[in-house]
Amino acid sequence: MNSLTTKQIQEIIPHRHPFLLVDEIEDYEPGEFGIGYKCVTYREDFFAGHFPQEPVMPGVLIIEALAQVGAVAILSLEENKGKIAFFGGINKCRFKGKVKPGDKLRLETKIIRHKGPMGVGEAVASVDGRVVAQAELTFMVGAAQ
Repeated sequence: MNSLTTKQIQEIIPHRHPFLLVDEIEDYEPGEFGIGYKCVTYREDFFAGHFPQEPVMPGVLIIEALAQVGAVAILSLEENKGKIAFFGGINKCRFKGKVKPGDKLRLETKIIRHKGPMGVGEAVASVDGRVVAQAELTFMVGAAQ
């Protein structure tokens, strides 16, 4: 298994607090897949407004976290080191449950197609084995400015 700490993740993708949404990578294979985790705490900035009476992690941030795990997998390829993975599209997206403070969000993204700078990842987020979101994420790898 190939695991990564937060510091090692930051060596691969450009995201930083408060937008780095992956705390650790449990396992990954460059160009193939990534499995990571986000430990959701009540201290997350977005809970102040989403929603104060019932804190729920915004779905778009769950999808972003899945994309970041996929970016670790794709940007770990030797030819992509130092580059950035941008969103190209989000398809077949479904939200099936809430993510609340105290949850450990499991993020898994498998690269199902990759040709040149473009590719597609199949992504699933879960909490305690229960799927909370899934989507097909299209990405494009570009040069960092």
